Amino acid sequence: MIIDYIRYLLLAGTFLVSTITDETDPVAQLNAPDSTSVTLLFAGDIMQHGPQIEAAWSDADSVYNYHPCFSYVKPIISACDIAIANLEVTLAGKPFTGYPQFSAPDELAIALRDAGFDVLATANNHCCDRGKKGLIRTTQVLDSIGMLRTGTFRDSADLKAHHPLFLERNGIKIALLNYTYGTNGLPVYEPTIVNQTDSSRIVKDLRSARKSETDFVIVFFHWGNEYQSQPSTEQEALAALCRNNGADAVIGSHPHVIQPMDYSAPDEKNPRGHLLVYSLGNYVSNQRERYKDGGAMIGFTLTKTWNRKLVINPQYHLTWVNTPYEDGKKQYFILPVKQFEQESTLDTVTKEKLRQFAADSRLLLNTGKRSVPEALK
Repeated sequence: MIIDYIRYLLLAGTFLVSTITDETDPVAQLNAPDSTSVTLLFAGDIMQHGPQIEAAWSDADSVYNYHPCFSYVKPIISACDIAIANLEVTLAGKPFTGYPQFSAPDELAIALRDAGFDVLATANNHCCDRGKKGLIRTTQVLDSIGMLRTGTFRDSADLKAHHPLFLERNGIKIALLNYTYGTNGLPVYEPTIVNQTDSSRIVKDLRSARKSETDFVIVFFHWGNEYQSQPSTEQEALAALCRNNGADAVIGSHPHVIQPMDYSAPDEKNPRGHLLVYSLGNYVSNQRERYKDGGAMIGFTLTKTWNRKLVINPQYHLTWVNTPYEDGKKQYFILPVKQFEQESTLDTVTKEKLRQFAADSRLLLNTGKRSVPEALK
C-alpha cells in the first residue's frame, strides 16, 4: 500500500509539472491531448466597379462568371476552417452598376462561396446603395446560396438571428460582430437595420457575447480614412475599447490600402493573446494606383483546452490584382504575391507593379515589435 501511494505521488507530480508547462507554452497547448483548434482567414474589400462587371460577362455562355478571379487564391481560402470577407457591394439585381452605387450580379457571391468563403460581412458604407430593397435582396441572395452573413439585417428578427453571428467548428464557438462607420449619408429605411459604430452599443454587444458561452469574440470593422496607410485616432480608440471589453481579435477594412497589424502573443499579462489588423486593403477592385492595387489576407488559429483559450499563429498573405487583356477585354485575377513575384509568365511591367506592391506592403507590415509574420507560401 505504501509503495502504491508513493507511485501515485510521483505520477501526480509528473502530471502537475506537465500541466504547468502546457499552460505557459502555446505550442504545447495546441498539441495537448484535450486540445481543439480552428483556423480562420479574413480578406478585405470585395468591390465591383463597372469594368469588373463587364469582364465577368461571358458572351459565349450569356452568363456572368467570377470563378476565374478567385482561382489562384482558392487553395489558400479553402485550406482554412472558416473564411470571412467584406462584401462591399449590394446584390440588388439589375441594372448592375459600379461606383458610386454598387449592385453586382449574384454570380459574384456564388464564386466567393465556391472559392471557399463561408461568411460575408455586409456592414459597410455601400450597403444602402440601392435602398431598402437592395439591402433586403442582398441578405436573401446570401441566404439562398448558403452563405453566412452579418452586419445588415432585414428587420429586428433578422438582427436577432444574425448578430452576433455565432460560428462553431471543432467544438469552438466564435461570436462575430460587424459594424460600419456609416452609409455614405444614405438613409436606412425601416424595418432594415445596419450595424453602425456606436461605442456604448459595441460594449454592450461584447459583454452580451461573452455571456453566451462563447469561446472567442471577433469584431470586423468598416472604419478609418480612405487611402491612409496609418490608422486614425478613432480606429485606435475603438480597437482599445474592443480589446478592453473582451474582443480576442479586431479586423478592419475600408481604407482600400493596407494598414498595420499588431499581435500580442499569450503571456502572463495577456493570457489569451490578441490580434489587431487595422486594414486589409482591397481584395479585388478596379483601383490600379500604387498601394490600392492589392491587399492582404490574415490567417490565425484559435485553440482551447480544458483550461486555456489562445489566439496564436497569425500570418498574412499578400494578394495583388492582375488585370491582363484577354479576348479584347480586361480581366481580373487575384494573385498570391509569394507565388507570383518570381513568376516568369508575367510580363515585365506587370511583375514590376506586383513587386512594388509587395515591397511597399512588407515595409509597412514588417516593422514594429509585435508585427505579424508573412506566410511562407
